[in-house]
Amino acid sequence: MKRQVSIKDVASEAGVSASTVSYVLNENPNVTISAETRERVLSAARDLNYVPNQAARTLGSSRVMGMTESKLIGIVIPQTEPEHYGARLMFSNPFYSTFLSAIELQIRRAGYHLIVSGTNPGQSYFEIVRSRALDGVIILGMYPSDDEEEYRSFNVPTVLVDCYGCDGRFFYGVNTDDRKGGYLATRYLLERGHQKIAFVTGQLKEHGVNSLRYRGYCDALDEFGVVLDPARVFSGYVGFDYGAEAAHKMAENINNVTAVFATSDITAIGVMNGFRAHGISVPDDVSLIGFDDIEYAKICYPPLTTIRQNIEEKGRRAAGLIIDAISDRQLPRVKEVIELELIERATVRSLA
Repeated sequence: MKRQVSIKDVASEAGVSASTVSYVLNENPNVTISAETRERVLSAARDLNYVPNQAARTLGSSRVMGMTESKLIGIVIPQTEPEHYGARLMFSNPFYSTFLSAIELQIRRAGYHLIVSGTNPGQSYFEIVRSRALDGVIILGMYPSDDEEEYRSFNVPTVLVDCYGCDGRFFYGVNTDDRKGGYLATRYLLERGHQKIAFVTGQLKEHGVNSLRYRGYCDALDEFGVVLDPARVFSGYVGFDYGAEAAHKMAENINNVTAVFATSDITAIGVMNGFRAHGISVPDDVSLIGFDDIEYAKICYPPLTTIRQNIEEKGRRAAGLIIDAISDRQLPRVKEVIELELIERATVRSLA
Protein backbone atom coordinates (compact mmCIF):
# COMPACT_ATOMS: atom_id res chain seq x y z
CA MET A 1 0.00 0.00 0.00
CA LYS A 2 1.42 3.37 -1.02
CA ARG A 3 2.44 5.62 1.88
CA GLN A 4 0.53 8.90 2.18
CA VAL A 5 2.59 11.98 1.38
CA SER A 6 3.34 14.08 4.48
CA ILE A 7 4.19 17.73 5.08
CA LYS A 8 7.79 16.63 5.69
CA ASP A 9 7.90 15.10 2.20
CA VAL A 10 6.66 18.38 0.69
CA ALA A 11 9.20 20.31 2.76
CA SER A 12 12.04 18.07 1.60
CA GLU A 13 10.96 18.37 -2.05
CA ALA A 14 10.71 22.17 -1.82
CA GLY A 15 13.91 22.58 0.23
CA VAL A 16 12.15 24.39 3.11
CA SER A 17 11.09 23.60 6.67
CA ALA A 18 7.88 21.77 7.52
CA SER A 19 6.59 24.86 9.32
CA THR A 20 7.05 26.92 6.14
CA VAL A 21 4.95 24.39 4.22
CA SER A 22 2.25 24.64 6.88
CA TYR A 23 2.30 28.44 6.74
CA VAL A 24 1.92 28.43 2.96
CA LEU A 25 -0.82 25.81 2.69
CA ASN A 26 -2.85 27.33 5.51
CA GLU A 27 -2.32 30.91 4.31
CA ASN A 28 -1.11 32.05 7.70
CA PRO A 29 -1.58 35.86 7.72
CA ASN A 30 0.95 36.40 10.51
CA VAL A 31 3.95 35.04 8.60
CA THR A 32 5.58 36.64 5.56
CA ILE A 33 6.66 34.16 2.87
CA SER A 34 8.39 35.25 -0.33
CA ALA A 35 6.61 34.67 -3.63
CA GLU A 36 9.43 32.40 -4.83
CA THR A 37 9.28 30.19 -1.70
CA ARG A 38 5.52 30.08 -1.83
CA GLU A 39 5.56 28.88 -5.43
CA ARG A 40 8.17 26.19 -4.64
CA VAL A 41 5.98 24.83 -1.85
CA LEU A 42 2.82 24.79 -3.96
CA SER A 43 4.64 23.20 -6.89
CA ALA A 44 6.08 20.48 -4.63
CA ALA A 45 2.66 19.80 -3.11
CA ARG A 46 1.10 19.44 -6.56
CA ASP A 47 3.91 17.23 -7.86
CA LEU A 48 3.64 14.90 -4.85
CA ASN A 49 -0.20 14.91 -4.87
CA TYR A 50 -0.16 15.99 -1.25
CA VAL A 51 -3.49 15.73 0.59
CA PRO A 52 -3.79 17.29 4.10
CA ASN A 53 -4.44 14.82 6.90
CA GLN A 54 -7.08 16.96 8.57
CA ALA A 55 -10.29 17.68 6.68
CA ALA A 56 -10.51 21.01 8.46
CA ARG A 57 -7.47 22.18 6.48
CA THR A 58 -8.79 21.20 3.09
CA LEU A 59 -10.53 24.49 2.39
CA GLY A 60 -7.44 26.64 2.66
CA SER A 61 -5.04 24.28 0.93
CA SER A 62 -7.38 23.20 -1.87
CA ARG A 63 -8.17 26.75 -2.94
CA VAL A 64 -4.51 27.76 -2.79
CA MET A 65 -3.53 24.75 -4.88
CA GLY A 66 -6.10 25.43 -7.57
CA MET A 67 -8.78 22.89 -6.68
CA THR A 68 -12.29 24.37 -6.76
CA GLU A 69 -14.25 22.01 -4.47
CA SER A 70 -13.71 19.94 -1.36
CA LYS A 71 -16.87 17.89 -2.07
CA LEU A 72 -17.94 18.44 1.54
CA ILE A 73 -21.29 19.88 2.62
CA GLY A 74 -21.86 20.69 6.26
CA ILE A 75 -25.06 20.62 8.26
CA VAL A 76 -25.03 22.64 11.47
CA ILE A 77 -27.60 21.98 14.20
CA PRO A 78 -27.36 24.72 16.84
CA GLN A 79 -27.94 23.80 20.49
CA THR A 80 -31.05 25.91 21.02
CA GLU A 81 -32.32 24.30 24.22
CA PRO A 82 -30.92 25.09 27.70
CA GLU A 83 -27.40 23.72 28.12
CA HIS A 84 -28.17 21.66 31.22
CA TYR A 85 -30.43 19.35 29.20
CA GLY A 86 -27.32 18.04 27.45
CA ALA A 87 -26.15 17.01 24.00
CA ARG A 88 -28.48 13.98 24.00
CA LEU A 89 -31.19 16.30 22.70
CA MET A 90 -29.78 16.58 19.21
CA PHE A 91 -30.58 13.04 18.05
CA SER A 92 -33.09 11.87 20.66
CA ASN A 93 -35.82 13.30 18.42
CA PRO A 94 -36.43 11.01 15.39
CA PHE A 95 -37.14 14.14 13.34
CA TYR A 96 -33.38 14.61 12.97
CA SER A 97 -32.59 11.08 11.75
CA THR A 98 -35.29 11.28 9.07
CA PHE A 99 -34.21 14.76 8.00
CA LEU A 100 -30.49 13.92 7.88
CA SER A 101 -31.06 10.64 6.03
CA ALA A 102 -32.94 12.46 3.28
CA ILE A 103 -30.16 15.05 2.95
CA GLU A 104 -27.33 12.51 2.99
CA LEU A 105 -28.90 10.39 0.24
CA GLN A 106 -29.33 13.38 -2.07
CA ILE A 107 -25.86 14.82 -1.62
CA ARG A 108 -24.20 11.39 -1.91
CA ARG A 109 -25.95 10.85 -5.23
CA ALA A 110 -24.56 14.22 -6.32
CA GLY A 111 -20.99 13.17 -5.42
CA TYR A 112 -20.69 15.06 -2.10
CA HIS A 113 -20.12 13.98 1.48
CA LEU A 114 -21.89 15.23 4.61
CA ILE A 115 -20.33 16.59 7.81
CA VAL A 116 -22.71 17.01 10.76
CA SER A 117 -21.83 19.41 13.56
CA GLY A 118 -23.62 20.79 16.58
CA THR A 119 -22.87 24.07 18.29
CA ASN A 120 -22.55 25.04 21.90
CA PRO A 121 -24.90 27.75 23.20
CA GLY A 122 -23.49 31.09 22.10
CA GLN A 123 -20.99 29.55 19.69
CA SER A 124 -20.65 31.35 16.36
CA TYR A 125 -21.98 29.59 13.25
CA PHE A 126 -19.21 31.40 11.40
CA GLU A 127 -16.64 29.75 13.64
CA ILE A 128 -18.02 26.29 12.82
CA VAL A 129 -18.08 26.89 9.06
CA ARG A 130 -14.71 28.62 8.88
CA SER A 131 -12.98 25.70 10.62
CA ARG A 132 -14.25 23.12 8.12
CA ALA A 133 -13.60 22.45 4.45
CA LEU A 134 -17.08 23.14 3.15
CA ASP A 135 -18.44 23.87 -0.32
CA GLY A 136 -21.88 24.59 1.16
CA VAL A 137 -23.73 24.66 4.46
CA ILE A 138 -27.22 23.73 5.68
CA ILE A 139 -28.14 25.27 9.04
CA LEU A 140 -31.17 23.99 10.94
CA GLY A 141 -33.06 26.19 13.38
CA MET A 142 -30.71 29.20 13.48
CA TYR A 143 -31.82 32.34 15.26
CA PRO A 144 -30.75 35.79 14.03
CA SER A 145 -27.35 36.52 15.55
CA ASP A 146 -24.73 39.20 15.87
CA ASP A 147 -22.32 37.32 13.60
CA GLU A 148 -24.75 37.06 10.67
CA GLU A 149 -23.04 39.88 8.76
CA GLU A 150 -19.64 38.30 9.31
CA TYR A 151 -21.00 34.96 8.15
CA ARG A 152 -22.35 36.49 4.93
CA SER A 153 -18.90 37.90 4.13
CA PHE A 154 -17.53 34.35 4.19
CA ASN A 155 -19.47 33.76 0.96
CA VAL A 156 -20.31 30.07 1.36
CA PRO A 157 -23.63 28.97 -0.20
CA THR A 158 -26.01 28.46 2.71
CA VAL A 159 -29.49 27.00 3.10
CA LEU A 160 -31.37 27.89 6.28
CA VAL A 161 -34.00 25.35 7.40
CA ASP A 162 -36.69 26.43 9.88
CA CYS A 163 -34.88 29.73 10.43
CA TYR A 164 -36.86 32.94 10.82
CA GLY A 165 -35.78 36.56 11.08
CA CYS A 166 -32.57 36.13 9.06
CA ASP A 167 -31.98 38.26 5.96
CA GLY A 168 -33.53 36.36 3.05
CA ARG A 169 -31.52 38.34 0.49
CA PHE A 170 -28.39 36.40 1.39
CA PHE A 171 -29.61 32.88 2.23
CA TYR A 172 -31.67 30.14 0.64
CA GLY A 173 -34.47 28.81 2.82
CA VAL A 174 -36.72 25.80 3.43
CA ASN A 175 -39.53 26.16 5.97
CA THR A 176 -43.00 25.06 6.91
CA ASP A 177 -45.70 27.56 7.89
CA ASP A 178 -45.31 26.85 11.60
CA ARG A 179 -47.81 29.46 12.72
CA LYS A 180 -50.42 27.93 10.43
CA GLY A 181 -49.56 24.48 11.81
CA GLY A 182 -50.15 25.65 15.39
CA TYR A 183 -53.45 27.17 14.31
CA LEU A 184 -54.61 24.01 12.49
CA ALA A 185 -53.83 21.76 15.47
CA THR A 186 -55.62 24.00 17.97
CA ARG A 187 -58.59 24.66 15.70
CA TYR A 188 -59.03 20.90 15.23
CA LEU A 189 -59.40 20.49 19.01
CA LEU A 190 -61.70 23.52 19.34
CA GLU A 191 -63.98 22.23 16.59
CA ARG A 192 -64.42 19.06 18.62
CA GLY A 193 -65.65 20.92 21.64
CA HIS A 194 -62.40 21.37 23.58
CA GLN A 195 -61.70 24.72 25.23
CA LYS A 196 -59.33 23.76 28.04
CA ILE A 197 -56.41 23.13 25.70
CA ALA A 198 -52.90 22.89 27.13
CA PHE A 199 -49.83 23.82 25.07
CA VAL A 200 -46.59 21.86 25.62
CA THR A 201 -43.41 22.98 23.89
CA GLY A 202 -39.69 23.74 24.08
CA GLN A 203 -38.18 27.16 24.66
CA LEU A 204 -40.29 30.07 23.44
CA LYS A 205 -37.68 32.30 21.80
CA GLU A 206 -38.41 35.12 19.37
CA HIS A 207 -38.14 34.01 15.72
CA GLY A 208 -38.19 30.37 16.82
CA VAL A 209 -40.36 27.51 15.52
CA ASN A 210 -41.94 26.98 18.94
CA SER A 211 -42.92 30.65 19.20
CA LEU A 212 -44.59 30.56 15.79
CA ARG A 213 -46.59 27.46 16.71
CA TYR A 214 -47.56 29.18 19.96
CA ARG A 215 -48.83 32.19 17.99
CA GLY A 216 -50.92 29.84 15.87
CA TYR A 217 -52.32 28.30 19.06
CA CYS A 218 -53.26 31.78 20.29
CA ASP A 219 -54.78 32.67 16.90
CA ALA A 220 -57.17 29.73 17.08
CA LEU A 221 -58.15 30.39 20.69
CA ASP A 222 -58.86 34.01 19.81
CA GLU A 223 -60.94 33.02 16.77
CA PHE A 224 -63.15 30.80 18.95
CA GLY A 225 -63.40 33.36 21.74
CA VAL A 226 -61.44 31.25 24.24
CA VAL A 227 -59.36 33.20 26.77
CA LEU A 228 -55.71 32.11 26.97
CA ASP A 229 -54.89 30.60 30.38
CA PRO A 230 -51.12 30.86 31.14
CA ALA A 231 -51.50 27.92 33.55
CA ARG A 232 -52.08 25.70 30.51
CA VAL A 233 -48.82 26.71 28.80
CA PHE A 234 -45.84 24.43 29.54
CA SER A 235 -42.49 25.52 28.08
CA GLY A 236 -39.39 23.42 28.72
CA TYR A 237 -37.52 21.53 26.02
CA VAL A 238 -38.39 19.38 23.03
CA GLY A 239 -38.24 15.76 24.13
CA PHE A 240 -40.00 12.68 25.49
CA ASP A 241 -38.94 13.31 29.09
CA TYR A 242 -40.25 16.86 29.16
CA GLY A 243 -43.58 15.69 27.71
CA ALA A 244 -43.89 13.23 30.60
CA GLU A 245 -42.88 15.96 33.07
CA ALA A 246 -45.57 18.30 31.73
CA ALA A 247 -48.15 15.50 32.00
CA HIS A 248 -47.25 15.00 35.68
CA LYS A 249 -47.91 18.71 36.29
CA MET A 250 -51.21 18.62 34.40
CA ALA A 251 -52.29 15.53 36.34
CA GLU A 252 -52.23 17.58 39.55
CA ASN A 253 -55.16 19.63 38.20
CA ILE A 254 -56.55 17.44 35.44
CA ASN A 255 -59.95 19.16 35.51
CA ASN A 256 -58.23 22.21 34.00
CA VAL A 257 -57.32 20.30 30.81
CA THR A 258 -59.41 18.35 28.29
CA ALA A 259 -56.90 18.38 25.42
CA VAL A 260 -53.18 18.95 24.78
CA PHE A 261 -51.34 20.33 21.75
CA ALA A 262 -47.65 19.35 21.88
CA THR A 263 -45.41 21.05 19.33
CA SER A 264 -43.50 17.87 18.48
CA ASP A 265 -44.56 14.25 18.25
CA ILE A 266 -41.76 13.03 20.52
CA THR A 267 -43.01 15.44 23.20
CA ALA A 268 -46.62 14.35 22.63
CA ILE A 269 -45.69 10.69 23.10
CA GLY A 270 -43.98 11.70 26.35
CA VAL A 271 -47.21 13.43 27.42
CA MET A 272 -49.17 10.27 26.65
CA ASN A 273 -46.77 8.15 28.68
CA GLY A 274 -46.87 10.59 31.60
CA PHE A 275 -50.66 10.56 31.68
CA ARG A 276 -50.66 6.77 31.56
CA ALA A 277 -48.47 6.68 34.69
CA HIS A 278 -51.24 8.60 36.49
CA GLY A 279 -54.04 6.37 35.19
CA ILE A 280 -55.22 9.08 32.77
CA SER A 281 -56.36 7.73 29.42
CA VAL A 282 -55.73 9.26 25.99
CA PRO A 283 -58.19 10.00 24.45
CA ASP A 284 -60.91 8.93 26.91
CA ASP A 285 -59.84 11.43 29.58
CA VAL A 286 -57.62 13.87 27.66
CA SER A 287 -57.25 14.33 23.90
CA LEU A 288 -53.80 14.85 22.36
CA ILE A 289 -52.38 16.16 19.08
CA GLY A 290 -48.74 16.43 18.02
CA PHE A 291 -46.67 17.96 15.25
CA ASP A 292 -44.24 16.38 12.72
CA ASP A 293 -45.63 12.89 11.94
CA ILE A 294 -42.51 10.93 12.81
CA GLU A 295 -42.61 7.14 12.43
CA TYR A 296 -43.33 6.67 16.14
CA ALA A 297 -46.59 8.58 15.73
CA LYS A 298 -47.99 5.70 13.67
CA ILE A 299 -46.86 2.86 15.93
CA CYS A 300 -47.41 4.25 19.43
CA TYR A 301 -50.65 3.26 21.17
CA PRO A 302 -53.04 4.76 20.56
CA PRO A 303 -51.70 6.08 17.23
CA LEU A 304 -51.11 9.83 17.43
CA THR A 305 -53.19 12.46 15.65
CA THR A 306 -50.73 15.06 14.39
CA ILE A 307 -49.87 17.86 11.99
CA ARG A 308 -47.69 16.34 9.30
CA GLN A 309 -44.77 18.18 7.82
CA ASN A 310 -43.05 16.08 5.16
CA ILE A 311 -39.67 15.70 6.86
CA GLU A 312 -38.12 13.71 4.03
CA GLU A 313 -39.24 16.28 1.49
CA LYS A 314 -37.80 19.04 3.65
CA GLY A 315 -34.45 17.27 3.63
CA ARG A 316 -34.57 16.63 -0.12
CA ARG A 317 -35.43 20.27 -0.85
CA ALA A 318 -32.60 21.54 1.36
CA ALA A 319 -30.11 19.18 -0.29
CA GLY A 320 -31.29 20.12 -3.78
CA LEU A 321 -30.98 23.83 -3.04
CA ILE A 322 -27.44 23.58 -1.67
CA ILE A 323 -26.24 21.45 -4.58
CA ASP A 324 -27.73 23.90 -7.09
CA ALA A 325 -26.26 26.87 -5.22
CA ILE A 326 -22.77 25.34 -5.25
CA SER A 327 -23.05 24.73 -9.01
CA ASP A 328 -24.39 28.22 -9.72
CA ARG A 329 -23.26 31.00 -7.39
CA GLN A 330 -25.66 33.37 -9.16
CA LEU A 331 -28.72 31.24 -8.37
CA PRO A 332 -31.48 33.57 -7.08
CA ARG A 333 -32.10 33.29 -3.32
CA VAL A 334 -35.36 31.43 -2.88
CA LYS A 335 -37.39 30.26 0.10
CA GLU A 336 -39.35 27.04 -0.34
CA VAL A 337 -42.31 26.19 1.90
CA ILE A 338 -43.29 22.59 2.73
CA GLU A 339 -47.06 22.08 2.93
CA LEU A 340 -48.73 20.83 6.11
CA GLU A 341 -51.39 18.15 6.48
CA LEU A 342 -53.62 17.13 9.39
CA ILE A 343 -53.36 13.39 10.06
CA GLU A 344 -56.31 12.03 12.03
CA ARG A 345 -55.61 8.90 14.08
CA ALA A 346 -56.90 7.90 17.50
CA THR A 347 -55.85 10.39 20.19
CA VAL A 348 -58.60 13.02 19.89
CA ARG A 349 -62.11 12.50 21.26
CA SER A 350 -64.97 14.81 20.39
CA LEU A 351 -66.81 16.48 23.27
CA ALA A 352 -69.59 17.76 21.04
